Amino acid sequence: MKFLFAVLLVPLLIIPAFAEEQTLSTDKGTLDVKLSYDDIVPGDLNSIRVDFLNGKTKNTQVHIDYKIKVSKDNEIIFQTPNLMHTSEGFLKGLKIEFPEDGVYSMDFEIEGILFNPIPTETVSFDITVGEAHAQPPISDNDVPPTEENGGCLIATAAYGSEMAPQVQQLREIRDNTVLSTESGTAFMSGFNQFYYSFSPGVADLERENPVFKEMVKVGLTPMLSSLSLLNYVDIDSEQEMLGYGVSIILLNIGMYVGIPVFGILKLYQFRKN
Repeated sequence: MKFLFAVLLVPLLIIPAFAEEQTLSTDKGTLDVKLSYDDIVPGDLNSIRVDFLNGKTKNTQVHIDYKIKVSKDNEIIFQTPNLMHTSEGFLKGLKIEFPEDGVYSMDFEIEGILFNPIPTETVSFDITVGEAHAQPPISDNDVPPTEENGGCLIATAAYGSEMAPQVQQLREIRDNTVLSTESGTAFMSGFNQFYYSFSPGVADLERENPVFKEMVKVGLTPMLSSLSLLNYVDIDSEQEMLGYGVSIILLNIGMYVGIPVFGILKLYQFRKN
């Protein structure tokens, strides 16, 4: 899996002009919103550039009506006083003070384009300040990350928000089904050691490269479909968890490996004949 990600990422790597760049699409896909900023210093006024881009042409979209809110742990630290407007299609001198280390949520509401009111479109960014992004080593006795100290990084970046239905589905299956048994907890402990070794980098590249984000989103669809089967079964014992778990793993191996291999073999046979 790491090798596959590496092959996909090589042609998409870019060098940003700022220390950090994130680009996400609004929930309805009309606009892309790009954040650019240097390393953020807690307690200082930090400059963040915001670019509103046309979702199809990727060019700057002029005349945007918007609202912005920045919060941490449900405490608002910055928000626009009312509906704002940018004729240029970008915000160059947005100054925000982040009082302490941590992960902040920066939420946008887009309510108008080219002076035309539209049904509100939203997009949410995670901004890491300080060392909050560092994942501590996970031992065999550690409880797998919960929402407070870890999450579905790749899926969150792909679908644009921790509140996206697909991310909620993964979280509910993890917390309510897998972690309800000892075997599931043991599996998550081992899985997290592998997952968090590469997922932060993949999530960053999803935010920077819309094409790669869409590729990841398509790749996640079969897995989400297979995991949804767990919502229709009752798992009351370790044996049932192991049985269903192994079945889901084999099903995913068949979808991600077996079907492509079968298709390649059939194509080879067709061309040979």
